[in-house]
Amino acid sequence: MSTQNSPAWVYTDTVKDHFMNPKNLWTDDSYQPDGEGMVGSMACGDQMRVGITVKDDRIETLKWQTYGCASAIASTSMMSEMAIGMTLKEAYNLTPESITDHLGGLPQHKFHCSVLGDKALRAAIDNYLERQDKPNPYKASVAKIICECKGITDQRIEELVKNKEATTLDELRDITQFGTVCGKCRFKVQQLFDEYKHIYNV
Repeated sequence: MSTQNSPAWVYTDTVKDHFMNPKNLWTDDSYQPDGEGMVGSMACGDQMRVGITVKDDRIETLKWQTYGCASAIASTSMMSEMAIGMTLKEAYNLTPESITDHLGGLPQHKFHCSVLGDKALRAAIDNYLERQDKPNPYKASVAKIICECKGITDQRIEELVKNKEATTLDELRDITQFGTVCGKCRFKVQQLFDEYKHIYNV
């Protein structure tokens, strides 16, 4: 049996619907978002742009553009429907797992597509708060400790890659000292580093 016909490639009806009839597409150049985020790289095949308007600390509208596969389109469409009406805190805590669950699942090798959606949404919220000159109380709430010995979070790694302060794993190790005590975190850090390099086109 070919790979294309195996269960790993089966898309749910919900995924197919959001791919064929995507919701909240950003097609109008007149749309003026209060905050905007972009992640991914055309060189890698996936790029996503999300714009939001905010009223009373809730997402009033969300528009998006993405260049990628059916899973990327479907997961972003679903993410947009889920996020509209949420508080900024709720939207910031939206996870790829939640998006995937609402889609009824994605092929395992396509799960990374839903990661771009939540990253672009967070980037749009970050941008909104920066434009409003407001503090961002949400970043710390979603941070996960990756290196317990040095207290390094996934957020710290993400910021260093995003800001191009760490463009190689050696640079990241020099700055954070990850893996220099027990070493258990090295594989996870490598995975995150590669993921963030892809997301932020580093």
